[in-house]
Amino acid sequence: MIFCSLYSGSSGNSIFLASHHTKILVDAGLSGKSIEKGLTRIGYKANEIDAILVTHEHIDHIKGVGVLSRKYNIPIYANFLTWKAMMKSIGKIKENNIRVITKNTININDMDITGFSISHDAVDPYGYAIDCHNKRACIATDLGFIPEETKSILKNSDVILLESNHDVEMLKFGPYPYELKRRILGKKGHLSNDDCGKAILDILNSSKFKRIVLGHLSKINNYPELAYQTVAATLSSAGVKLNVDVNVSTAKRNEPSNFINF
Repeated sequence: MIFCSLYSGSSGNSIFLASHHTKILVDAGLSGKSIEKGLTRIGYKANEIDAILVTHEHIDHIKGVGVLSRKYNIPIYANFLTWKAMMKSIGKIKENNIRVITKNTININDMDITGFSISHDAVDPYGYAIDCHNKRACIATDLGFIPEETKSILKNSDVILLESNHDVEMLKFGPYPYELKRRILGKKGHLSNDDCGKAILDILNSSKFKRIVLGHLSKINNYPELAYQTVAATLSSAGVKLNVDVNVSTAKRNEPSNFINF
């Protein structure tokens, strides 16, 4: 499979995955033109996309979903409550492109896709595990904490986009109002750099080399070098060897990140 984060952060999120027979987006949280531009930069076109999976209804995950679906006749997959919450925001969608999913595995050509619940302040937010030819990629962002059930899913993954949203001290002493700070730090908020590092320790699997992309970084309360160094220090202090036991990188906010072929 090929994995590429097109955009990642509070200003918009979209992830591209491809196999020999299937090309999908997970979220399309920027304008349709921005998504088209991101795909072009990595050598693909929007009319090649077979499906868009939606994690939850917040605008930084759905802004371009409706436009892309209408323009290129792309099916949209989301659970029932997410569909109900996002319908007014994404506009009219062809009936045959409205695909309601559950936690049961669905098949899109040669990809098997399973949704799993995450802890966030949306109506019914999902992460996704995408399996193809004995390889697994997972999307796990916008979550306040990671329960054991989710860790089990991530443990069997080859590539993970994992949230490393904020530095706790930057958030606490930053410009956000108190209520927003409390929301971000809460169980239905966002994962900090420290908690991301600890979560990685819990999901390492000695039989699988993992590529972990730190995503959904806050523009105000974080920066890529800090997220990476915090996670790297947590792993190194526990005896984990970077680039031997696990590879860690950061997703870019405003442009596609490096391809991961696995």
